[in-house]
Amino acid sequence: MILAFDAKRAFHNNRGLGNYSRDIIRLMTGRFADNRYFLFSPIKPSGEKLFDVPHNAEAIVPQNTFYRMFPGVWRSSGCLSLINGLKPDIYHGLSQELPYGIHNTKVGTVVTMHDAIFMRFPELYPAVYRKIFEQKNKYSVKAADRIIAISQQTGNDFVEFFGADPAKIDVVYQGCSNIFRQKPTEEEMKNIREKYNFPHDFMLDVGAIEKRKNLETVIRAMHIAKLNIPLVVIGNKSDYLIEVKQLIADLKLNDQVIFLHGVPTKDLPTIYTLSSVFVYPSRYEGFGIPILEALCTGTPVLTSNGSCFRETGGDAALYVDYDNAEEMAHALGKIFGNTELRQSMVQKGFAHADLFTDEKVAENLMAVYRSII
Repeated sequence: MILAFDAKRAFHNNRGLGNYSRDIIRLMTGRFADNRYFLFSPIKPSGEKLFDVPHNAEAIVPQNTFYRMFPGVWRSSGCLSLINGLKPDIYHGLSQELPYGIHNTKVGTVVTMHDAIFMRFPELYPAVYRKIFEQKNKYSVKAADRIIAISQQTGNDFVEFFGADPAKIDVVYQGCSNIFRQKPTEEEMKNIREKYNFPHDFMLDVGAIEKRKNLETVIRAMHIAKLNIPLVVIGNKSDYLIEVKQLIADLKLNDQVIFLHGVPTKDLPTIYTLSSVFVYPSRYEGFGIPILEALCTGTPVLTSNGSCFRETGGDAALYVDYDNAEEMAHALGKIFGNTELRQSMVQKGFAHADLFTDEKVAENLMAVYRSII
């Protein structure tokens, strides 16, 4: 089988969509090594690589000056001539996009849909962004032979907002890097604790520091609960950080909230393991991969009701309304005040995380590809 992937995010994105793309490429090239793989990227991979091209894969980039100057045009439609020439059995758009016109080719098409948050919470996104991606998503769900939704919630959203045919949708849950399933040694934990000067007990929040992630509710819950346990926040900055820091100052919690930016991914499994509880109060996600990362490391999870969170957290996590600081404060007190509950959450977390192993993800993806061929 010859498989082609839209690998732009794999080469150039160090956040969730990039991690997903790299993981899918790693899984398929490793577990189905006899296949041939083409990785389409509108921009030549830079010297600072996020991942290495597997031995059975080839990076495909623009060859002429025009497309090198306008890589977005190449990704949107200019790559079609190369797709036709290479004749893959499947072209898989890993991040909600397919090249315009691909429905006129003989290539089987799959597109992964991650979320429709920009439709459900339009106020959080610029109007131009929404318009562009609305059109791209509408085309992709119509053109694709199969649509992969990373959660049932995402599948439902694309039926609701984009008129996707439910019969074309396959829910294929994503996994997370296996580094989160490897227990750190005592020496590794000691080194990471010293590197970041972590206290003995701390709560953890991982994810972009933006409005949708809802960090302010955690801050208010800390104030209400009066827990003398600091919160470590790991994520990229945004304008929302200014708003959050003002709230922290108003509630006199400056000494209890620690912000870390640019933390290497390789440090995260140990940081999760060291933390006492993972708090993820996001308003909405397509899957919520940090929840799975926390479960894999044996960290109790407190997250939000609604959206996809119960799919990702199962019966292992505790759930609260994302905008109810009092309910969150009560849940934090419950977790820290009940050792048996914490131990139960850890064990249930390990069991639930086994639903998202590499083997399951890879086999489910291959089943989708084979259904087209």
